[in-house]
Amino acid sequence: MIRVWYLVRDFAAARAFYTETIGFTETFVDEEGGWAKLERGEMRIAIAEGEPQEDGGVAAIDVEDVKAEAERLRGEAVNVGTVLELHNEVRVLDVFDPDGNRLQLVEELRAG
Repeated sequence: MIRVWYLVRDFAAARAFYTETIGFTETFVDEEGGWAKLERGEMRIAIAEGEPQEDGGVAAIDVEDVKAEAERLRGEAVNVGTVLELHNEVRVLDVFDPDGNRLQLVEELRAG
């Protein structure tokens, strides 16, 4: 089941971003139709050629260390927000693809 669809202007660039930069695995691609299915852990998304939508869904991707991911992505010139920590339970980071679509990296914090 696809949980989030992202519309992208440059299909090839989006495929590279989601697989090489964010770490998704492509599970299906229809190059002629201009869309693909991708997954990372429990999150399944699809990308398709089209005009990005500001009010689209947001994929939440579990990571081990949000702060390290923020630093890595900034080093790759990816547009990222500020790491937010919510009540010592979770850290989240907004990440934006080349078309401005938003996804979130999420780190669950363990009580020590």
